[in-house]
Amino acid sequence: MINTNKKKEISNMDARKLNPTELLKNYGFWMAIILSALVAINLTIFYKMDNIAHAGMSGLFWMAIYSLLWDRKQELKFQSQMLPTILGILLIGWTLFVSKSIPTEKENNLLSVAPFVFSVGLSFIAAGFYGLKQFRWELLIIFFLGVPRVILQSLLDLSPLTAKVSAFFLHYLGFNLVLDGIFIHLEKGSVKVYEGCSGIESVTYVLGLSVICLVMFPIKKKDQYIVPLVAIVTGFMVNAFRVVLMAILVGRGEKEAFLYWHEGEGSLIFGMIAVIIFGLFYWLLMNKTQKVATVSSYQENDFFNSDQF
Repeated sequence: MINTNKKKEISNMDARKLNPTELLKNYGFWMAIILSALVAINLTIFYKMDNIAHAGMSGLFWMAIYSLLWDRKQELKFQSQMLPTILGILLIGWTLFVSKSIPTEKENNLLSVAPFVFSVGLSFIAAGFYGLKQFRWELLIIFFLGVPRVILQSLLDLSPLTAKVSAFFLHYLGFNLVLDGIFIHLEKGSVKVYEGCSGIESVTYVLGLSVICLVMFPIKKKDQYIVPLVAIVTGFMVNAFRVVLMAILVGRGEKEAFLYWHEGEGSLIFGMIAVIIFGLFYWLLMNKTQKVATVSSYQENDFFNSDQF
């Protein structure tokens, strides 16, 4: 009888949790609905821009954030405060205004930082100024989705460095070329490494992926410092090899192939390659961490089971 009563209590608790009326009264539920609506709007805008690469990476970043929120759903504290709520509404209102007023035919940096801005705003609404601390890991991840790229593009231009590295590889592959700033002149054509092909986008995407990995899959502290560096190098070098491939195609006069790798689906493949290379690197670090933990645990158990005790 006791077990039966306990089962009934548990089933009643589950029923209350699933009760639509109780769910609609849940403050956290409405925060999740608002977040999902804002995310859907932002992803739709990039999809209409035909920026499939950014839309896909955004989806990956948001899946990581939703996973973190779901894992901590019992720990989250929601509280409404007047001043943070007003500030949060203003931030979200600004992102909606920007999303509506900027034509979808044009790429704009404001749309890239919008996810971070409305995430901060929603954190204020959900938990006041405490929300910045409570959602710090989620905010860190979404910060790296677009903000570093906007900052780096305004501070430096990687195009000359990308052109030099690509020309270096082409030279050792046996091609006769002349490097003139951001132009690589071959016998049958030339390639201009403009800002969009400089590698900043690839670098910042892989850097953001490294942040996701460090937050969700912790490794040894001494290995954590090299992870962002490897991410930056991986993104840059993969993009440099993409420029090498396009230069070779131009040199051979293969225009259709060049367009495929420059603007078509081929451009997305190199992004996938960068993600796979970094993913393998981080997987090796995780295995290393697990092996060290296993060995330490074995040695500790062996010590306490020895004849000394």
